[in-house]
Amino acid sequence: MRPSFDVTIARRLALGALTLCLTGQGAVAADGRAWSEIRASIYGAKPIADGRAIITLEAPTRPEDMRVVPIGVRAGFSDGRSIKAVTVIIDENPTPVVAVFNMGPDRPTVSIKSNFRVDRQSDLRAVVEASDGQLYMVSQLIKFAGGQSSCSAPPMGDPAEIAANMGKIQLAQLGSKAPSPASSAVAVAKLELNHPNHTGMAMDQQTLLYTPMKMISEISVRLGEALVFTASGSIALSQNPMVEFDFVRSTVHDMTVTFKDTDGGSWERTFAIGPQS
Repeated sequence: MRPSFDVTIARRLALGALTLCLTGQGAVAADGRAWSEIRASIYGAKPIADGRAIITLEAPTRPEDMRVVPIGVRAGFSDGRSIKAVTVIIDENPTPVVAVFNMGPDRPTVSIKSNFRVDRQSDLRAVVEASDGQLYMVSQLIKFAGGQSSCSAPPMGDPAEIAANMGKIQLAQLGSKAPSPASSAVAVAKLELNHPNHTGMAMDQQTLLYTPMKMISEISVRLGEALVFTASGSIALSQNPMVEFDFVRSTVHDMTVTFKDTDGGSWERTFAIGPQS
């Protein structure tokens, strides 16, 4: 069963996370107990195979800034199967499932990277679902870098400027990679979204009130009509999140990016993509 979250569920998760953060509950070091509960709630008794032969997880062991931790996942099959979904889990975060990337069809290889909030020392996991339903997982430990926990850290920047820039979308092409097993040219792009992704857990130092939650709930990228990926967001996406991803080029040269938040905001922009080289 693949995790998926609508806006109502996302709100409930964030409100539950706020309760945990304010009461100080759940602040235990990573010891495996959190994962057993997370696994049961998401996957039940479904087997999860060791993914070290097909998945590479890239993240700093001790991040410089717990509010903006780059986490990348590369995965690939050479047996005819494709990648259906990539799920990123941070065990000790208030909302452990921090992102679910549902991939477009016929993707035997995938590379995707984003910036996340990591609340405290935690095991980080990447779970890949194959087209036949089989699950694979790899994990690593992220150590606490010190300072304030990312769940309650205030937004960076002037509030008026944050509000004025919210919804802006930038997309840059970063070049091409070696051909995929399908013998199509694979390109890499970097998506940047302007959004505070408020956790609902940060206190305004002037009003002493908590800034209401306003988080990105969904990101969608399409090449023409073809889906590249959709992503379910969470409060763990960093402020002004970045997503670096690869995609298979085609004769279509228009890429449309859409993202939504839990306040009903929706933004869309279409970019021209260079032809296949």
